[in-house]
Amino acid sequence: MIILEGNPPILVGPVPLFAVQSMVLTDGYKIQRILGSRFSQAVAPSEKTIKISAVLFGQSRLLYKKALETLALTTRVAAAAAAPAFAITGIPVVSGMTVSLDMQITSLTFTHSTGKREALDLEMTLTHVPRSALNTLIGEGLDIALATTTALLPSVPPPNPVTRTPAP
Repeated sequence: MIILEGNPPILVGPVPLFAVQSMVLTDGYKIQRILGSRFSQAVAPSEKTIKISAVLFGQSRLLYKKALETLALTTRVAAAAAAPAFAITGIPVVSGMTVSLDMQITSLTFTHSTGKREALDLEMTLTHVPRSALNTLIGEGLDIALATTTALLPSVPPPNPVTRTPAP
């Protein structure tokens, strides 16, 4: 497939998203003050979220839409069918920025407009729902491996390497 050559997809579970416009990863820590002191300390990770904006296009766009809806457990039948699997693991998200396991779709919006008759705009939010310490360790290990591998690979040249000079 020509799309894969220069633009690897983001995988949300088994669903590839080829035309991703943006991806925002939010992560942080809960901070608590130490009793009787002016100091604070990070006590636990806060909720990790990933927001993805993408475009589903082509003849298979409605199949991808239905697959994402099934992953989001939008119907009782899908929730009942997926319950045994989600007791063990969540939805993996694999991209060039992160490998995140145990994610759950918390918001899913599809927009169809007259300007894009053959495409659907997608807005999706996923939240980290940890299921086991082992899955968390595996996910962090994969994330570190991704970061290390990316650092070792040659990168593209910086945009516009030509120096600019002011006009006379």
